[in-house]
Amino acid sequence: MTHRSEPMAGRVLRVVRRTLLTIVGVQLALAIGMSLVDSYRRRGKKPKPFPTTAPRTVEIGEGTMTTYTYGSDLYADMIAAIESAQRQVFFETYIWKGDATGERFKQALADAAARGVDVYCIYDGFANLVVSPVFKHFPRSMKVLRYPVYAAGLRFFDVRRYGRDHRKILVVDGEVGFVGGFNIGDAYETEWRDTHVRITGPGVWDLQRAFADFWNLNRRRRLGHSARPLLLETSSVWESRIRFQRNVPRLWMFPIRSMYLEAINRASRNIWLTTAYFLPDPDFVDALKDAARRGVDVRLLVPLKSNHIVADWISRGYFSHLLEAGVRIFRYRDAMVHAKTATVDGTWTTVGTANIDRLSLSGNYEINVEAIDRGLAEVMEEIFAVDESNCLELTIGEWEARDLHRKFTEFVLAPLRPLL
Repeated sequence: MTHRSEPMAGRVLRVVRRTLLTIVGVQLALAIGMSLVDSYRRRGKKPKPFPTTAPRTVEIGEGTMTTYTYGSDLYADMIAAIESAQRQVFFETYIWKGDATGERFKQALADAAARGVDVYCIYDGFANLVVSPVFKHFPRSMKVLRYPVYAAGLRFFDVRRYGRDHRKILVVDGEVGFVGGFNIGDAYETEWRDTHVRITGPGVWDLQRAFADFWNLNRRRRLGHSARPLLLETSSVWESRIRFQRNVPRLWMFPIRSMYLEAINRASRNIWLTTAYFLPDPDFVDALKDAARRGVDVRLLVPLKSNHIVADWISRGYFSHLLEAGVRIFRYRDAMVHAKTATVDGTWTTVGTANIDRLSLSGNYEINVEAIDRGLAEVMEEIFAVDESNCLELTIGEWEARDLHRKFTEFVLAPLRPLL
């Protein structure tokens, strides 16, 4: 009896392994095939013009916050800030293209360093693998930290060391700071719809500290044990209406997800949320559904077609539950919307680098500014309304009537959600 059962058990295990490998293989093959087809279709195509909102400045306590929705406006002010620097520049970005826009920033930073300004730069190695190595040669007068493609070293088992540096920060002389979703490159300047903010006043110190903490956490391994820490003077003033939430995977800190959930759970009037990639966990989905069911005006604005087609298809798997609960879904057309923003009840606002997906909320180094201010919330609601004018609203009837092959593709790709 024992001799017969063992071969049977072995055959069952082989069948199970083959089945699982087949399923995973189909998922990966489908994802790769969709990406290749989408890339081919996009060749030579340019996004169409899209509506934008001019920079708007609101006063918050002893400082200000300015919103940007168009890259050209933002880059002009960032370059101007670097050119006016007298003491110190902190510059951090996820993607730094070696194109004309990237060269403009590189030259402005190099010029600042040449005139005696302390210039510190951080960029993510993985995000810039395709950027020419020539572009990544910087003058010795600049202090540059390349966050490595593989940061775990011999500690390959330590999941805390696998997060990417997805942040975008600029701080000049401790007096003005910029943070938001914009990377650095030609396409982002005119072809993508994103959101950034410029901050002055006491809040800048916290943004400056976020940069310094990341630099000090990584300086020895990247720059050598003799690299001196980046020290800041303690701020004497604190702006209680502005807070910076930082995800730090190395320290197992992920407050941005909690920030969103707390704001959503407190909402009584409206939740207007814009994100480039919507791949939330079940608790996040339930929070949005519960808000809609208690009468809150919940609106989700996402790209009609993003730059990651697989993420789009996986995201659609959440739409049925959200629409049934009363969440309104708007899909931005003709251009990539890359903003990561939300406003709640005409009071609370966040702008930052974190998408609503696993990588951003529980994987990468991210930073979001959180502001409690009616003036800023009003501006953000106006920006959302302008974006909404360029959207197609998805109705539950339209969604339920989609083709069978679309439903099948969403079903097959759903298990890939934890990877994105």
